Amino acid sequence: MLENKNNYCVIMAGGVGSRFWPFSRESKPKQFLDFFGTGRSLLQMTVDRFRPIIPIENMVIVTNVAYRDMILEQIPDMKAEQILCEPARRNTAPCIAYATAWIKSRVKSQESRVKTNIVVAASDHLILEEEKFRQVILKAFEFVGKNEAICTLGMQPTRPETGYGYIQFVADKSDELKVESLKLKEDGIFPVKQFKEKPNLETAKKYLESGDYLWNSGIFIWSLDIICKAIETYLPEVAAIFAKSEGLIGTDKEADFIGEYFPKCPNISVDYGILEKADNVFVIPSSFGWSDLGTWGSLYELSEKDEQGNVSLHSETHYYEAQGNIVVLEPGKVAIVQGVNDMIIVEEKGALLVCKKSEEQRIKQFVNELTIDNY
Repeated sequence: MLENKNNYCVIMAGGVGSRFWPFSRESKPKQFLDFFGTGRSLLQMTVDRFRPIIPIENMVIVTNVAYRDMILEQIPDMKAEQILCEPARRNTAPCIAYATAWIKSRVKSQESRVKTNIVVAASDHLILEEEKFRQVILKAFEFVGKNEAICTLGMQPTRPETGYGYIQFVADKSDELKVESLKLKEDGIFPVKQFKEKPNLETAKKYLESGDYLWNSGIFIWSLDIICKAIETYLPEVAAIFAKSEGLIGTDKEADFIGEYFPKCPNISVDYGILEKADNVFVIPSSFGWSDLGTWGSLYELSEKDEQGNVSLHSETHYYEAQGNIVVLEPGKVAIVQGVNDMIIVEEKGALLVCKKSEEQRIKQFVNELTIDNY
């Protein structure tokens, strides 16, 4: 598979991964950790996944300034100027606007901008069928290269998941909502009808039964020209801020500009800021073993289980009258677990978590209430 010099990749790697506490800490979040004992962190796996189709010099990682050196250590063939450091957390829309400005500074002519395609992905996704994934990305690149469209990947749901957002797609041209304004549909690429926030269990079951809802992967593909127009149209406040960066991004004045102006950006996601408003958004229904690996529960679903449905990672655990648990301990440690079901039990560097799997969405709240530094 040949890499394309017109293809760019933006990897968002600024999260702290608090739902994976205590394995993931603010000092070293989950994207920098090796969850599966492969010797590669989630970030390294993400970069490796794109290497066959995107030159390393065309990749950019947007992160917190505290993680810059960690990224350079893990991705040694990436240059320092490819690590974009946010001085404040402002959600995905300003993050993408910054990366877009960086790419724009490298692509000088308008003709080249039209031909330049970008994929945006998170640093902490797990994808099992990587070659299949790359083929979908190339299909999306071809689509946005020919059409003035924004494209996203929707995952075929396998369960009524309450931890993901959903995308309802138009599967037939007879559905009049938006289709007429979108004017086109290619094989396996459909107009988006609407985006849905994370549902409750009852709603998630209805989505699964309907057959026209997909999991929102948070993977986006567009041309440089189209994302620039979308930011100007739907996020004029953000566009105005980065208009001031002309001639500064990619120079020794970049850091000072970002330090002063990036915190002035609104805290807004690209889903809410652009995708839910635009009328040229398409989705490719996909299935390539995807998980956003956002919670211990998602890791449990992906891991090998014993006869009682228990998962043990990094250590030796003996179970008695116990089912459906996930236990993660520091290497070399041994545990005995008796009489509990569907629990998360994690011990790492002096911290212990014992939580019901059904209550795992509360872990972030629990961690936020801790008063101990570095936890």
